[in-house]
Amino acid sequence: MKAIDLIRETGSALDSNRGRSLLTVLGIVIGIAAVIAMTALIDGIKYALVGQLGLNRARLVYIQCWTPYGSVSASDLDKWQQALPDYEYITGTSYGWGEMTAGSRSSNGQIMGTYPEFFDAMGVNLVEGRIYTDREVDRGSLVIVIDEATAKALFGDGGEYVGRTIKIGNYEYSVIGVAEASSMTSNTSYMPFTTLSTRVNEYASMDQILGYAREGVDADALAEQTTAYLTSTYDIDEEGSNGYVYVYTMASITRQLDSTMLSFQLLMTSVASISLVVGGIGIMNMMLTNVTERIREIGLRKALGARRSDITKQFLLESVTLCIAGGIIGILAGYGGAWALASAAGGLVGIEGVAPVITPSSVMLATGICVGIGILFGYYPARRAAKLDPVESLRYQ
Repeated sequence: MKAIDLIRETGSALDSNRGRSLLTVLGIVIGIAAVIAMTALIDGIKYALVGQLGLNRARLVYIQCWTPYGSVSASDLDKWQQALPDYEYITGTSYGWGEMTAGSRSSNGQIMGTYPEFFDAMGVNLVEGRIYTDREVDRGSLVIVIDEATAKALFGDGGEYVGRTIKIGNYEYSVIGVAEASSMTSNTSYMPFTTLSTRVNEYASMDQILGYAREGVDADALAEQTTAYLTSTYDIDEEGSNGYVYVYTMASITRQLDSTMLSFQLLMTSVASISLVVGGIGIMNMMLTNVTERIREIGLRKALGARRSDITKQFLLESVTLCIAGGIIGILAGYGGAWALASAAGGLVGIEGVAPVITPSSVMLATGICVGIGILFGYYPARRAAKLDPVESLRYQ
């Protein structure tokens, strides 16, 4: 039997039972839609996290260190820089909290004491103005960079914010820049580390230390080198009884995130796949019904010379066609459903800009699943039809 004849017979058979065919593929549609929606949504959340947390900055190294003498100081960072030349720079950050006022308006928010390199390391972009200079850090200048949320809260919408003045405690600060708004750092302002430690929080310490590896340097190897250097320099024991050192790279965080997301994706996909099994059972049920209804037709085909393999191919092709049709509809429905869920998921996890991502591998996987289900659940009805006795089939009423 020629391939074109098989295709024509399959189309004719399915067209004669449109209602039943549509109801039968509904389970496949739901299953594939659920798999695609979960896969696309989880990939979208992962890429949004990578973008907002800056995890794509493979040269960034986080350093946490508490010495037997207490917290790390700015002078310690200078010594580290000299001892570890593979770093382009090492910079520290301190966190504070305060109320900022401008006229009758006020806003509570986080205040970070940083060095100029922090903006480059963390990918903080400005929409207006500039960042403070090394000289302003050395002098402890009363300058500040605020984010868009803080700017709107203090000065309202519209107009330029640079050059305006805000008050924190007993001191007035000149706004020299406005940073892009981010759901991860909302209501956050930045000032020189020396300014924060002398004007806002006299007990400020290096709460966060960032190292930026030179181009071409293996960040993971540099992290290990940093751990060995700090442990040796401050004589920190392995038990951590007199201090601790914890160094990790953005690349390692990305790998951990990929592993976590993959596990969650497999779990959700496994749950969604239950409906695929239900859909496959529906396919088998329909094909068995078709065999019963077409026994005389099968007997006639065999009497005219059709082989068992021809009958098997015909019913298998009908089963696979139903599954592929359900898969195509399911992929489209799943992508649409992922977009509908994206905004809700973004709000729940606090991430902006979650966009579903459908990869070629997920489409290929869905297609493979559809073909596999069609063959798996369609084989038994197809073989049953092929084994029918032609004489008995022609007598069937």
